[in-house]
Order: sequence, then structure tokens, then C-alpha cells
Amino acid sequence: MQRREFLKSAAVLSLAAAFPRSAWAEESVFAPKPGAWRAVDLVTKITVEKPDGKMQAWIPLPSVTESEWVRNGETTWTGNTASATRARDSKYGAEMLHVIWKENEAAPVLEATSRVEMRDRAIDLSKPGKVAPLSDAERKLNLEGTALIPVDGIVKQTSDKIVAAANARSDIEKARAIYDWVVENTVRVAATRGCGVGDVAAMLKTGNLGGKCADLNALYVGLTRAAGVPARDVYGIRVIPSQFGYKSLGAGSSNVTKAQHCRAEVFLEGFGWVPTDPADVRKVMLEEPPANLAINDPKVVAARKTLFGAWEGNWIPYNTAHDVALPGSTHPKLGFLMYPQAERASLLLDCHDPDNFKYALTAKEVKAS
Repeated sequence: MQRREFLKSAAVLSLAAAFPRSAWAEESVFAPKPGAWRAVDLVTKITVEKPDGKMQAWIPLPSVTESEWVRNGETTWTGNTASATRARDSKYGAEMLHVIWKENEAAPVLEATSRVEMRDRAIDLSKPGKVAPLSDAERKLNLEGTALIPVDGIVKQTSDKIVAAANARSDIEKARAIYDWVVENTVRVAATRGCGVGDVAAMLKTGNLGGKCADLNALYVGLTRAAGVPARDVYGIRVIPSQFGYKSLGAGSSNVTKAQHCRAEVFLEGFGWVPTDPADVRKVMLEEPPANLAINDPKVVAARKTLFGAWEGNWIPYNTAHDVALPGSTHPKLGFLMYPQAERASLLLDCHDPDNFKYALTAKEVKAS
């Protein structure tokens, strides 16, 4: 070896010894685990612009009851409504605040505040335990198709192909194979409005597997249900920054008006409801600085490994509902309820346009009980 080459090699080795391995390998740590509770006051404020005729609104309320990782506190509200009623979807138990203003109210306004406590979830999938099985009714509910998530036709055909290609036999093998397939074959599209529509059959028929969380995680849920494994979407909103340094996986500020996010769960014997989020893996790929990361980037690898079995407690779940009817409305059922909804003179306002609809959501972390 020539002296110049030797000196160069020696310099590199010296630098490598001076820095920890993580600085060189760019290893990323993403390891949520159950621990301390965090509490947030989530405030939703609605102001109906250009009031006209009968005006009413529906605000999703936190109604997921899983005491191991979320605790719902009190919801209070103020405003100039003629009536305000807590309503509950009879099939899924999704709660909402339904408010009505008197006709031609000059400045309709409502502000609702919900206190929620949450913490990280993590399930060791190498250690099954004794977990109560789903009831027949719960199993049926979480295996059946919905208007946007059928479990027959092309969805069933695609699911069967994924399971066969992976030689997956157990429920956990099927759930993991479908998770990996969604991660590897979908793409997050920044231009998608809101969180997406979640029309699973249309995605598969067109071959356009792009969208956002309500699309990609709905695809996961549909394919998993079609494989005979109970699964469900969980609709909610990010409210706190990630504690693991992932800028794409947390709220960027106290203004969370556009921070809605849908996650997913799969029910596995011996483990119960297991958290998953293949859509967030694709979000990390697209948005995590410096952006457009490769699937083998350490940040992506860490997210992919973690988000089958765990998720961070910086997000408030609203509900797991599909095909939601808004009480007092004549409009068709919603595919899901994750955004405030409002009507003016019987016209359903665009929930993806909060600047014109005039609603805002803010989150403030407070002391947990």
C-alpha cells in the first residue's frame, strides 16, 4: 500500500472510532412502549360563513374505549346553538356532537373541548398470552365488507394471491404478509385531498395504489378481512409531536386542523387487537427529511419494523366507524367520520376545505391525571 493511501485509510478509521456507530450507519430508533400517560385538550371550533336557512353541524368525538392505551375524559361545549346533542352511531358506537342553529342565525359558532389521555402501544408478537376472543358479533362486524371496503371480488382475489405468495398459514402470517405487500406496493400521494377516500375496489381495479392514510390503511383492512382475519380502521387526529424525532409522524404545532390520521388494527389470537400502520411507513418515505427516502433507508426500516405491532401515543382516536349516517341530515352516509361536518341551507359543506368551511382544531398538552 502506498503511503498516501495508507494515510487516507488511517484517517477514515480514526474518524470512525471517534463517532458512535449510529452516526455512521444512520440508525434510527423508533420504539414506542407503554409507559407514562399524556393528556391533551382538543378544541374544535366551527364558524359557519354566509349563514343561510337551516344550519347544523356534526363534530366527531373521541369514543374509542380501549383503557390500556386511551382514556376519554369530559367533553364540554359553548356557542349560540339552538340545540346541542351527543349522538351515537348504533352500529359502531361512534359518537358525535350534533348541533343546530336557529334559521338565519347571524353568526353561528360552536366550540367543543375534549380531554383525552393516551400512551404508546407495543405488543410483543413473540409472546402470545391469554386474550379473550372476539364475540361472534364483533368478529362478524370486523370481517364484513362496507360500502368502500368490500371483501369479495377483486379484493378477495388480491388477498388470496398475497397470502399464497407468502405461503402464509396462520392469522399472524397472513396479517404480516398483507402489511408488507401494502408497504411495498402502494405510494403516498401528497396531492390527495384530506386523508383520501378509501375506495379499495377502485384502487385495485385501476391499479392506482396511491393516496393517503384513509386509502392505504383501508386497503390493508380490506385485504386482511378478505383473508379471514378481523381488522378495522381507527380514525383520529395527531395532536403531539413524535418523541422519536419523526417530523412526519407527529403534529407540527398546536394547530391540528389538518392533522387527521387513520390507523389500523388486526385481531390476532393470543394478542388481541394489534396496532398497525402501513400508511405511515409510506408517509415516512415521502415526507421525512430530507424527503423521498428509499425503502431501505434506516428511518423507513425502523418505521416499517415498528408499525406492525406498535404505534406512538401522540394521536387521539375518534372511532372505527364506516357508512356513518349524520342524524338529521338527508345526505348519503359518509364512508367514515374523521372531520367536522356541516350543512348550510341543506347543502353539505366541504369538510376538506376548512378555510371556507371555517373550522379549526387546536391541541394543548395538559397534565395527565
